[in-house]
Amino acid sequence: MFTKKEFKKLLNDRVLILDGAMGTEIQKHSLTEKDFRGSQFEDWPSELKGNNDLLTLTKPQLIKEIHKNFVDAGSDIIETNTFNSNSTSQSDYGLEAIVYDLNYQGSVLAKEIANQSSKKILVAGVLGPTNRTTSLSPDVTDPSARNISFDELKKDYKNCIDGLIDGGSDIIFIETIFDTLNSKAAIFAYLQKCEEIDFQIPLMISGTITDASGRTLSGQTVDAFWTSVAHAKPDSIGFNCALGAEHIRPHIKRISEIANTAISVHPNAGLPNEMGGYDESPGQMSNFIEEFCDNEYVNIVGGCCGTTTDHIKAISRRVLNKQTRKIPEFSSSTHLSGLERLDIDMESLFVNVGERTNVTGSKKFARLIKEKAYDEALEVAREQVEFGAQIIDINMDEGMLDARAEMEYFLKLLATEPAISKVPVMIDSSKWEVIEEGLKILQGKCIVNSISLKEGEIDFLNKAKLCQKYGAAVIVMLFDENGQADTLDKKNAIAKRSYETLVNEINFNPEDIIIDPNVFAVATGLEEHNNYAVDFIDSCKFITDNLPGAKISGGISNVSFSFRGNDVVREAMHSVFLYHAIRNGLTMGIVNAGQLIVYEEIEPDLKELVENVILNKNDQATEALVDKASTYLNSEKTTSLNDEKWRSNEVENRISHALINGITKYIVEDAEEARLKLTSPVSVIEGPLMDGMNIVGDLFGEGKMFLPQVVKSARVMKEAVAYLVPFIEESKDERSSSNGKVVMATVKGDVHDIGKNIVGVIMQCNNFEVIDLGVMVPAETIIKTAIEEKADFIGLSGLITPSLDEMINIAEEMTRKGYDIPILIGGATTSKAHTALKIEPAYISGQTIHVTDASRSVGVLQKLVSKDSKKIFIEEIKKDYEKTRLRLVNSDSKPLLSLAEANNNKFQYDWENYEPPIPSFLGEKKLSGIKVSDIRDYIDWTIFFRSWDLAGQFPKILEDEVVGEAATTLYQDALIMLDELEKDNFFKLEAVIGFWPAEQENENDICIYNETKKDIISRLNFLRQQKPQGIRPNFCLSDFVSPAGMGLKDFIGGFAVSAGSHVEEKCLEYEENNDDYSSIMLKALADRLAEAMAEYVHELVRKEYWGYAQNESLTNEDLIKEKYIGIRPAPGYPACPDHSEKTKLFALLNSENVVNISLTENYAMYPAASVSGWYFSHPESKYFGVGKIGMDQVESISNSRKEDINLTKKHLRPNLD
Repeated sequence: MFTKKEFKKLLNDRVLILDGAMGTEIQKHSLTEKDFRGSQFEDWPSELKGNNDLLTLTKPQLIKEIHKNFVDAGSDIIETNTFNSNSTSQSDYGLEAIVYDLNYQGSVLAKEIANQSSKKILVAGVLGPTNRTTSLSPDVTDPSARNISFDELKKDYKNCIDGLIDGGSDIIFIETIFDTLNSKAAIFAYLQKCEEIDFQIPLMISGTITDASGRTLSGQTVDAFWTSVAHAKPDSIGFNCALGAEHIRPHIKRISEIANTAISVHPNAGLPNEMGGYDESPGQMSNFIEEFCDNEYVNIVGGCCGTTTDHIKAISRRVLNKQTRKIPEFSSSTHLSGLERLDIDMESLFVNVGERTNVTGSKKFARLIKEKAYDEALEVAREQVEFGAQIIDINMDEGMLDARAEMEYFLKLLATEPAISKVPVMIDSSKWEVIEEGLKILQGKCIVNSISLKEGEIDFLNKAKLCQKYGAAVIVMLFDENGQADTLDKKNAIAKRSYETLVNEINFNPEDIIIDPNVFAVATGLEEHNNYAVDFIDSCKFITDNLPGAKISGGISNVSFSFRGNDVVREAMHSVFLYHAIRNGLTMGIVNAGQLIVYEEIEPDLKELVENVILNKNDQATEALVDKASTYLNSEKTTSLNDEKWRSNEVENRISHALINGITKYIVEDAEEARLKLTSPVSVIEGPLMDGMNIVGDLFGEGKMFLPQVVKSARVMKEAVAYLVPFIEESKDERSSSNGKVVMATVKGDVHDIGKNIVGVIMQCNNFEVIDLGVMVPAETIIKTAIEEKADFIGLSGLITPSLDEMINIAEEMTRKGYDIPILIGGATTSKAHTALKIEPAYISGQTIHVTDASRSVGVLQKLVSKDSKKIFIEEIKKDYEKTRLRLVNSDSKPLLSLAEANNNKFQYDWENYEPPIPSFLGEKKLSGIKVSDIRDYIDWTIFFRSWDLAGQFPKILEDEVVGEAATTLYQDALIMLDELEKDNFFKLEAVIGFWPAEQENENDICIYNETKKDIISRLNFLRQQKPQGIRPNFCLSDFVSPAGMGLKDFIGGFAVSAGSHVEEKCLEYEENNDDYSSIMLKALADRLAEAMAEYVHELVRKEYWGYAQNESLTNEDLIKEKYIGIRPAPGYPACPDHSEKTKLFALLNSENVVNISLTENYAMYPAASVSGWYFSHPESKYFGVGKIGMDQVESISNSRKEDINLTKKHLRPNLD
């Protein structure tokens, strides 16, 4: 059998090609009901047309033919025709009984074709998602309803897997996952099969992001989805279906950043049109896939709905020489998930586990469950999350309850509440059947609380194995066969034994082991209990030091059980106990997230008493605390919040006190007093409010304050700011227009918005219009809003470290889309160093500026608004950031080949037996007389309609039932405008082409000569791939021109075309007459005409002017699919990414004088509706991506150009390693 090791080797060698859409290929044959029935099901009582999987039995030759066509197109992996070959889906046809046969024969047919191939072809046995869901209710009136259970799905999938493996599948492929719980049932069945045959079957998993939200249909983020299925240890993870390649890109990029396995992608051929068809051409789709490969996001590529063998051919051609993604290694962390992911590592602060959804610990929650008041019970859970619980513990163990039924029902309800289910769940029960019921309900990666050695190792390991199959982390309670560990020695010994048994016996992930050293009550009056807290704290240190990867938890409230009824003393005990336990390694604790007192704010005398008890400092500690406890019995808080003494302090100190303690009662009163005292309302924000928040941040970082208190502090801050805003707005100068528009957002993955809101307020009072998008804002939303609102600036805020990576992502996306809006970077974790080193280099098309604090933001904006100071300011920033980078740049380089090594592995060709084609002329030549009528047949009208948000393939779109009428009207208007403007000779269709003698020199340069080949008139500096390519060459465009010294007369060509002259002026004329429709129409037509002219002129070059393909006969569709010989790469694209080389092209063509097309200072073409590039005629020439290069290549180009190396680096920065 094909092994995981063999699969990994293939994945490391090259990018593998999946097949395309079986259904799309089947539809081409217009099969009838009779075809689907065949002879086997001739008398079947129900209609079978549309059951594509049935064709495996009724038309096996057709299925084999499709498999073969995909293999011939370049597929390395073919998928069985078993997407719906499960009992759940086949029940629609009454064909549940043949499911095993469908899977078995599906594998047999695919394997037969694979075995006929001369190359290694793998068969992936497909498990589809079924047409039912275990996480979502089919009944809007009953959120707990489900139309299938986990156990039913698990059994169904196991039958499918049996058939697939028996039939010869090499891989199990769980794909198109829209509900993660469905996939977990498939994974469980897969793991059962592996165990059954004692063999690790290669596994691929692919989810489906359903829309722009970036989530699965069942609500999980990319990070949460990966976390939920990672326990299967798949050989690849990825996404398919629902989206086209362009829209799936950010999700593939994200999963490539977090997954320690291979990445697959097989998107649809664009988004479905109104008729349910797919319009993205092979050329368009392969462009996107190639970019994925150039960025090393993927290891496996293919196609889903709408993709044909032509798509796979195009993809195969584009990725043939691409570097496969290297599997990253990550530091050890514990990952949990609900709808969102929770990461716990060495840098994490204490994790709060909400305890109030526990019937044994909360009388209120127990009452609500008993009374079936589930809406109110859900409110208890929601409140825990709002107070800062990052995990919620759910326990239904109560004598009067059916714990198993209540756990099932409540978790199903909870799944319908995103505000709660976003966090992971801890399933808490002493009954294994209750825990397992919970595991069958939750789609995320939860925690099982608990397992132990109490019933012996066999029971312990059996339960742990089930947790592995369900994909859960475990709390290990320190029990063994002799009982509970109640001394330090016992705690440490049982912890060590439990850990080693799990890790060594069943390879349990250490990061998924959470040890509970047992929190016992202290101050009970029994001397033997006095050291319980110290023993727990010391055991935390032992576990941290000796059991790598393990995390530590505890039921914190147990420590204060002796003082139940005295909340003040109990909260002080919890705070002191947590403070010392966390310092010794405690990771998480079950605690009431709404009731934690700040360690620093405990009344000093009480803190001393409590600390003596917790740390067992003396024999009288318990008695002393008991004696004083009654004096706190009627206090509401340990800090005596109702004590008015603090109200006698100065207003600045009162504001700090309120922020630290989360007191909102007086904040408006104090904010008003501070407003009257200080110079302005802004001074209140920048002064005492920010001072107080800085103290909160320090306490939080030191572990003396926890997330719930920080949340309360933020609420106090917001209330104060909200009160001050009207005064700030009132004090604004009255002006006719704003100074500029700013789009602000806290980036995706971050919920902190205080600093951003303050900056926004300050900007508004300085007459800047602010559009605040809030928190957790995806890159796509930020960029789209900035463009739609025509923003002058973008402000990005973040408080957590991952926000830095998201800021880089936004900068990269802005560059990719060609935008240049200045980006201001701010937030606690940001810095000038990181901005200079990481963010600014990613934002090639614009400028990023780090703003150190709120008070400086306005000064930055004012410098950017002023035309006089903007250029100088940006140049100063660029110089400053360049110096910063030179100082901080990481010396560790990626494993690139040296330029000499890359040159030694260049593309080799038998030049001695090659005769280059000779152009019909040399030098530049203006092509005059091109008319609109000449190029109409080359217009890609499908793209024209898409620019108007009308999706559909031309000309079918004109007959579309939904958009056909609108499309026809638009098309007629376009033709009328073309006719009228052509009649008026409006369009000045300009084109210049040129050919010059050329030869390859110094491996990577192309020397261009004058017509007599005596003088070099230009030297083109092309880039060579420096990443190791394995058995493939390291390409450079110079490879496609014959080397110097061969005695050959070779040539290179160039072109520039434009349809944009006078378009801008005409559009302004339309807009001044309020005719936006005509303005948009003209711009859209000009763009299409420019692209059409590029195709038209290239065809003239191939057939006439260079004449190397005189007999070519290609349709417009063939041209779009790039089926011609030769290439026309444009400077700025992957094969020649240096835009500055465009100046050489335009100089050779004399374009500004011949055709009036010019370059801006950033090498953009003007008019906008212009296209330019090089012509290569070599029959083996191809498109590729250069990727990263080393400084040795930069130096080589700098020397060749006799150019300052800093300028060269600037031009090549996107590719510089």
